[in-house]
Amino acid sequence: MTTRPPFDDIKSLWQATAVSRPQFSALEGDGQYDVAIIGGGYTGLSTARYLARKGLSAVVLEASRIGWGASGRNGGVVSAKFRLAYRDIASRFGIDVARRMHDISIEAAEHVGELVSDYTIEDTDYHATGSLRCAHNQISLDALKAECAWLNKALGDSACSIQSAEEVTHETGSNDFVGGMLNTHGGIIHPLNFVLGLARGVQADGVTICENTPAFGIKREANGVIVETDSATIHAKTVVIATNSYPDLTKATAPVKKSIIPFRSAMIATQPLTGTAGEHLLVNGRSYTETRRMMRWFRKSGDRLIYGGRGAFGRTDSEAAFAALHKAMVKQFPELGSVQVTHRWSGLVAMTLDSLPHVGRLDDKIVYALGYNGTGVAMSSYIGKHVAEIAAGKHVDLGLLTQLPLKQIPFYGLRAPAVRVVAGWYQFLDAIGR
Repeated sequence: MTTRPPFDDIKSLWQATAVSRPQFSALEGDGQYDVAIIGGGYTGLSTARYLARKGLSAVVLEASRIGWGASGRNGGVVSAKFRLAYRDIASRFGIDVARRMHDISIEAAEHVGELVSDYTIEDTDYHATGSLRCAHNQISLDALKAECAWLNKALGDSACSIQSAEEVTHETGSNDFVGGMLNTHGGIIHPLNFVLGLARGVQADGVTICENTPAFGIKREANGVIVETDSATIHAKTVVIATNSYPDLTKATAPVKKSIIPFRSAMIATQPLTGTAGEHLLVNGRSYTETRRMMRWFRKSGDRLIYGGRGAFGRTDSEAAFAALHKAMVKQFPELGSVQVTHRWSGLVAMTLDSLPHVGRLDDKIVYALGYNGTGVAMSSYIGKHVAEIAAGKHVDLGLLTQLPLKQIPFYGLRAPAVRVVAGWYQFLDAIGR
């Protein structure tokens, strides 16, 4: 039995400021395609784009609406990094692997700009302004200094530089930080308008995109697979699972379900700050993150401030999580104490055991890509380019993303309480300044 996701459970700023939606036709009866793609987010649409460029036919099956999942809920941060530090990658796997992973991250960030330009996607509000990691104590700042020095020397990355406490205070408007590290790669974007523009462009490329079409089963046949929906039976040579943190919507994506931990991330957005005491905040329009374990992040969208963080547990929005975000925001930016919060929403981040995305084959007929660990805007839309190669039978080298096996979560049924325990421990360490 397939449960259709609800459409009206997101009260996000992105929905309130979205462009008009493209129209997609329903799929009925039998269909024959080279590749069937389950999931209509950045990964699925990007995969379809590059399949079309190869002259291969593709159908994108979205269980809800385009942008309903993480591609329309995220914070709109175009980040050029992995959760695993490059220095750690080098020590474990060698400098050449670290260099390859670094190249991938930069290519992923730049690829977003290519898509925006190629499809002339309007109203993405894309700005390649980079990011600033703000150190909440001296231990964190020392770690950032060591990381920056290593990136400069070992990888020749001159885009990273250390900022003083005064520089961070000037840029953010907050006195909470003792310094930071600026990375000029990446930027910010309107994520929902980006995915809607991507869908519009991919559809113009000749790809069939189906909304409200959950795939509830995959069967193997001699020459490929059969993907079943409520209204159609699709025959394809290959199927791509591109659901990331939402693999539990149907049984079709069960093979990857136990390889990720869905971690809920919540966000709030303020009223326009022009004319308020907070209008001087975040003057350079970048994305900003803290170095605390239970990381908070913030950015501007237009003249509103968006403030987000992890720790919102459960399957639905949490009043406690929103209240905690508001309290943290006002502590960091006292000027916002009297400013109204106009939008609150949340969504799932797909975490993996090794903190890395994974791309590959389950077998000769099923390809997967998932586990972006919070950097999905850039990484997922870039990875789709390589998923298309894999689906077409090519070998792809994405460093650790293709080299390391996709592992299942041990004691998967206990993942929710385990996440709560780990998060509680991190919150304690943050509170005592460790």
